[in-house]
Amino acid sequence: MRSFWILLFFALCAIEAIAQSKNPQIPEYIYQSRMAQLDKQSPIKLEYNAQVRAYIDVYLERRRDHLSNIISRSQLYFPIFEEYLSKYNLPQELKYLAVIESALDPKAKSKSGAMGLWQFLYHAGLMLDLKVTSYEDERCDPLKATDAACRYLAYLYQNLEDWQLALAAYNGGIGTVQKAIERAGGKKSFWELAPYMTDEMKAYVPAFIAVNYVMNYYDLHNVVPVKPNYTFQDIDTVYVNMSLSFDQIVRATGVDRQSLQQLNPQYIKDFIPYDDMPMLLMLPKSAVNRYIRNETKLKPDVSPDLTGYFGIKNLEAIVSTYVVQKGDYLHKIAMKYNTTAEQIMEWNNMTTKDVKIGQKLQIHEFREISPYFFVVQEKV
Repeated sequence: MRSFWILLFFALCAIEAIAQSKNPQIPEYIYQSRMAQLDKQSPIKLEYNAQVRAYIDVYLERRRDHLSNIISRSQLYFPIFEEYLSKYNLPQELKYLAVIESALDPKAKSKSGAMGLWQFLYHAGLMLDLKVTSYEDERCDPLKATDAACRYLAYLYQNLEDWQLALAAYNGGIGTVQKAIERAGGKKSFWELAPYMTDEMKAYVPAFIAVNYVMNYYDLHNVVPVKPNYTFQDIDTVYVNMSLSFDQIVRATGVDRQSLQQLNPQYIKDFIPYDDMPMLLMLPKSAVNRYIRNETKLKPDVSPDLTGYFGIKNLEAIVSTYVVQKGDYLHKIAMKYNTTAEQIMEWNNMTTKDVKIGQKLQIHEFREISPYFFVVQEKV
């Protein structure tokens, strides 16, 4: 009898340990059962296999903190996505596409220059009527970019008649998918076409399915969301009828600049450019009435301070040695490393701009980095 109670005690301890672990060990059939349940609720085929499981593990094991932040941001952006997906009669699960694309960061920028929650390249944005100027990038606008993404996804599905293929086309282009179908002899299953796609396209659909799982069952894996700065219920909008700097809005509303940047990422120079059309400004609900009360006191800002807004952002410095080659001169070397001749002189204690063949120069090379994680790039 005593041994029974001892065994029971250890069993209860084991159960408690599993419950308190960061990612409790779950039998494979549980994953299968949960995914089958999600599949029943979606017109997008959500099958479970080893590739999908590998991406689930990326989020739940190697990227738990990252997932916590994504879940936090979803409380602001998912209601917007859901509204537009409903407007265009599209599957609600497509909101998870933005998780893969940008980790729900509206200022995410890829190495190829794609921007925003839905990661549109410059010309793709123009094709979808997203304006890009020196002051405003509508690819970063949560409302306008989501509308554009819905229109584009509807177009892809109309042409391919399969949601998994539409997802692959969103990543790699409709032409690439159509060529894969041709090379596969007319087959139209994503899994059969995968050998004819790029590595990133092959990973895209499994990653999308995995995101469906983790966003629905993260709590059962002890993932705790970060407390969001704002949820959708916390915000409201007003229309601006003059050019204003964020500094003016800070003074009029008491909202800090960082919050204005988070809620209005489309205004890339912290300046709202008015051009005969009212411009949308998103604010915390608590600040809307303050803005309205002070609106008549505001004067148009026609010469915003743009110091520090131009050039490459998100830089890291890497010190390297450059050996002067035949035909080199200091300005040529400076252009090569996106710096100035004066900076190179300062780094190397030079008194003149003259350089000699074979001379070694210390270069502080500044390279653009991205703080964003794109799960499709994770090796599994």
